[in-house]
Amino acid sequence: MSKPSPAPVLIVGSMALDDLELPSGNFKDVVGGSAVFSAMATSLFAPAQMVGVVGRDFPTKVLEGLQARGVDTDGVEVVEGRTFKWAGRYAANLGSRETLDTQLNVFADFAPKIPEKFRQSRFVLLGNIHPALQLEVLSQMQAPAFVAADTMNFWIEGERPTLLRVLERIECLIINDEELRQLAEEHNIRRAAAKVLAMGPKRLVVKRGEYGALLFDQGRICFVPAYPLETELDPTGAGDSFAGALLGYVARAGQTDTATLRRALVHATTVASFCVEGVGTARLAEVHGDMLGARLSELRALATLEG
Repeated sequence: MSKPSPAPVLIVGSMALDDLELPSGNFKDVVGGSAVFSAMATSLFAPAQMVGVVGRDFPTKVLEGLQARGVDTDGVEVVEGRTFKWAGRYAANLGSRETLDTQLNVFADFAPKIPEKFRQSRFVLLGNIHPALQLEVLSQMQAPAFVAADTMNFWIEGERPTLLRVLERIECLIINDEELRQLAEEHNIRRAAAKVLAMGPKRLVVKRGEYGALLFDQGRICFVPAYPLETELDPTGAGDSFAGALLGYVARAGQTDTATLRRALVHATTVASFCVEGVGTARLAEVHGDMLGARLSELRALATLEG
């Protein structure tokens, strides 16, 4: 008997054309946005359903490429105007970045409209958008089994009451260590994690960049190191790729238990490492099963205590 196809992951987030100043050079109109990176990463494991908005300037070939990867883009609105634009400059070591310009454009009026055929999705990833929009997405869904959400410092500071309402309704929060400390108002990561879990989510994933990732789950902690790279070009979208891969793996497994989430964490870290090796989505688009499997084996070998 053949194994049933994985359930799709619904992904709601931004779609962008970025201008990047990197140590390796300057790049204009690089395709990005949380929904794009997440959907590409998810598609390595399971089908994705994408909801976002772009202007007429967004390349049609990008949507066609997503569709070829098993991403249903029927939830992407193409409207008059220009696509969301972010411009940033990265430090020489890629460890920090400076925002040079943000133009919301058509994203300023984004109101997620979940197509009817997406509303029964069991797995949902709420990208880094206004918490009120995340709640609007949840109001359109029919009892999803596993909802994960991302957020950022801006929402934690300016929209805390609304964000707390989101946290009460999700299974998993995926944030970085700086955001965790800000949300919990606690510097110690372990104590901060306990405070955030008390706000509602059952699981907490903390992204720590080159230092790996942590999963806090039912009083237990899992740590996965980052894959040590020889080539690092662009960290833009690595966190979104991480989240997309995490949800994609969970959807493929069809389980949300601790063991599955721990395995998902390893896969998510591995996929994110590929993202950093190229500018924008270029490297992520090249990843296939054999490449992923080989790097997973290397990461496991690096993490083992056995000789």
